[in-house]
Amino acid sequence: MYLGKIIPKTLQTGDEVVIISPSYFIEEDKIEGAIRVLEGWGLRVRVGKNALKRYGPFAGTDEERLSDLQAAVDDRKIKAVFCARGGYGLLRIIDKAHFRSLRKSPKWFIGYSDVTVLHMWLNEVCGIASLHAEMPLHYMHGGKSIETFSTLQQALFEGRLSWRWEGESIRGNHSEGVLTGGNLSLLYSLMGTKGEPITKNRILFIEDEGEYYYSVDRMLTSLKLAGKLKDLAGLVIGGFSGMQDGKVPWGRSVEETVFDIVKDYNYPVFARCPAGHINDNRALILGSYAVLEKKGNEIVLIFR
Repeated sequence: MYLGKIIPKTLQTGDEVVIISPSYFIEEDKIEGAIRVLEGWGLRVRVGKNALKRYGPFAGTDEERLSDLQAAVDDRKIKAVFCARGGYGLLRIIDKAHFRSLRKSPKWFIGYSDVTVLHMWLNEVCGIASLHAEMPLHYMHGGKSIETFSTLQQALFEGRLSWRWEGESIRGNHSEGVLTGGNLSLLYSLMGTKGEPITKNRILFIEDEGEYYYSVDRMLTSLKLAGKLKDLAGLVIGGFSGMQDGKVPWGRSVEETVFDIVKDYNYPVFARCPAGHINDNRALILGSYAVLEKKGNEIVLIFR
């Protein structure tokens, strides 16, 4: 079992959790719906003091969003922190937050998209695992898959996680190592910071939404030039939704683009992983040891 990262304790019925909005603003009815879902799981739910504020596109000023994040970190009664939505904003405040108390009192932080910034800070700076999983913005979204929520519950309440999907192995059939990654645009943005992803001997997961095809190539090429794609234990391609072409058609899929960049390496590459900005957005434990294996037309993912 991998012991390098601190794995927060499982949740129990009656535990207190909080919803905060460290990025873009969110409507009150979305928060109310999420509260009903989480209470249905047996949790007691608080809402951050500034979670429903709005300052331009953000959920309050930088100071207000930071205040809610810091309060969630420091309150030992809180066992899990649900980030309300993504968008943009965590990059503006992450270096001002203090996470020292989490070493003694670790807790789960849940989210994806812009929350990749927080995941990388927790994983790389603090040494604490976190959950890349669905956010309150979509808890009442009728189009989300059952697995979107069942995998989140499994990770939070059972302390283990495994699932399988019908996917493609572009190269190789087995990979294991610590899982890292998240939203490609944010991983790219974190280069040169304390939260820069450590990728050597790790499995890198990437996903994104609404990008130009050439931008995916540009970001991955930059990561390659920085040595971040050289010594991976494996690469997992998640959801890339709403992709756009420029004036000159790109002419290749995301998978073809990715594989062209890493074709000179030998590690396994798995595609069509159901996680990210898609309706089937299953939970991933970033910072945990993972095993990926292709069995027939399915890929099995197990966290240890």
